[in-house]
Amino acid sequence: MAILLGIDPGSRITGYGVIEEIGAHCHYVASGCIRLQEGSLPERLARIFQGINTIIEMYNPQSVGIEQVFMARNADSALKLGQARGAAIVAAVNHGLDVSEYSARQVKQAVVGTGGAEKAQVQQMVMAILKLDQTPQADAADALAVALCHSHTRASLIRMAGATGRRNGRLLHR
Repeated sequence: MAILLGIDPGSRITGYGVIEEIGAHCHYVASGCIRLQEGSLPERLARIFQGINTIIEMYNPQSVGIEQVFMARNADSALKLGQARGAAIVAAVNHGLDVSEYSARQVKQAVVGTGGAEKAQVQQMVMAILKLDQTPQADAADALAVALCHSHTRASLIRMAGATGRRNGRLLHR
């Protein structure tokens, strides 16, 4: 059993999603958004840091997955997004947590099955996989998708670690 935290960073809205991994199954624990509409960028970064600290203290995750920066048309937006990611990463690392980074394409592939999925498809699949009664807010759904991607990746790495070699293209296990 493991508690995993997924983070969808943003300089105005940072989504978070917490899931519990029991064997091959994932269960919803919590999700939401840290909203940062007002204040200077340094003040918003401090609130992201504090918000992620609070979430980590509340749910005690064993590891964290976070979405990577994508190359936006606006360099200033990409820099602000990178700084928001940095604030969230530092909060996690200060708690001694491992942080894994995933591209938006990897997250969509893991949850929907195609890297070019639309936001609504991600929301619907998150809802179906976690058996939620209602669609989570977009940024929270993205964070839950990151947590699910992190879970799938961890499970794949664990399976691969048990492999001793290949025969006819198949993995051999101990």
